[in-house]
Parts: sequence; C-alpha cells; structure tokens
Amino acid sequence: MGAGKTLVVPVVDQRHIREPTVTVSETTHEHAPTSDGVLLTDGAASKVKALLDQEGRDDLRLRIAVQPGGCSGLRYQLFFDERSLDGDTILDFSGVEVAVDRMSKPYLGGATIDFVDTIEKQGFTIDNPNATGSCACGDSFH
Repeated sequence: MGAGKTLVVPVVDQRHIREPTVTVSETTHEHAPTSDGVLLTDGAASKVKALLDQEGRDDLRLRIAVQPGGCSGLRYQLFFDERSLDGDTILDFSGVEVAVDRMSKPYLGGATIDFVDTIEKQGFTIDNPNATGSCACGDSFH
C-alpha cells in the first residue's frame, strides 16, 4: 500500500470498488485512475443513498474536503452539498455524486471511502495513501 497511513483501517474487498466517471470543472469526463481520484465502495455508496433518501433530497452530493485542524494538522470533512464550486472534481458512483474541491484533491488522490457498521464502530472510513501519520485519537492526519 506504499507509505500512506490510514486513520481507520477498513477491510476493502476490491470487487466492491467501482471506477468512477470523473467531471473536472465543467464538462471533462474520463475514468479516474486510482492514484488520481477518490474511490467510494458499494457499502459507502449504499449508505450515502440511504441518507439522501432520508433527507428527501436528490439535488445533493457528498462533498469530501480536507481542512486544517485536529492534533495532526489536517482533518476530513464529509457533508452533503448542493453547490458546485469552480475547480471541483465530481465523481459518480452508481448515481451517488462525490465532490472534491481543488485544494483537497492533492490530499485525497487514491483514497478509498468505505462505510463500516460493526459492534465496535459505525461510520465512514477513509483509507488514504497520502496520509503519513495520524494523531492518537484518530481524528486527524498529516
């Protein structure tokens, strides 16, 4: 997996990862190589769809951003957003749109987003080969 560090290490079955269609800025469509884009597992896509259905909104996309913060300097933000910002990369996973802004993209290339639901934990996990370390609480990375 290289020199990357994972905040929460998910077990990812490669058969459940789909290559997204990428939209960069306005109208460029291409397949994203795994080292250049974010991957959303089927489990994560299903959870996002369920949450959107619960909200009753079909105009929202999942935005994944990297912001300054936490013990290690950077933290992830995942939230629903109706906006499309200049320079966004929009990825489509079976009807689930994922937006990554141009400032976050270098930090997220090759990252895999999964959803886990076990006795120990429930939530989205991000396996990021670009993270070189994380804090003890697992809330942020560098």
